[in-house]
Amino acid sequence: MNGYTQQTDADTTARALLKDSDISPKHAREICRSLRGRKVESALDFLDNVIALKKPVAFRHYNKQVTHKKGVGPGRFPVKAAATIKKAIEEAQHNAEYKGLDADSMRIHTISSHRGQAYNYSRPRAHGRSGQWKRERVHIEVILEEVK
Repeated sequence: MNGYTQQTDADTTARALLKDSDISPKHAREICRSLRGRKVESALDFLDNVIALKKPVAFRHYNKQVTHKKGVGPGRFPVKAAATIKKAIEEAQHNAEYKGLDADSMRIHTISSHRGQAYNYSRPRAHGRSGQWKRERVHIEVILEEVK
């Protein structure tokens, strides 16, 4: 992924791209799905509640053996991924303020997560051996637009 996935009007949108985040790709996908189309204030409140373990993120795809939460269905509290995505949204909001846009009246036009490069690590095993372990990275893309 070299840039943004969508072309937008530069006068009414603000963008942010966070590359190689050390979070779960599955958690990032589910959080992005639940934030798409929301206003920025609502999205930040939702992420604050996820971080505080008050409101779960509904898991639609990766929900095998995931416990049901009241009013949501299968869901979890991906705190690390929520904090990272919150950071990306705040960066896009700061970019909007820098451009002179009204950051309070913006909504999330595009938010997506893409798999990044997998890094290889070795994990100690029994009898002095080691096993290979891969850790995947995630790219987060956020595009905010003004609500008319």
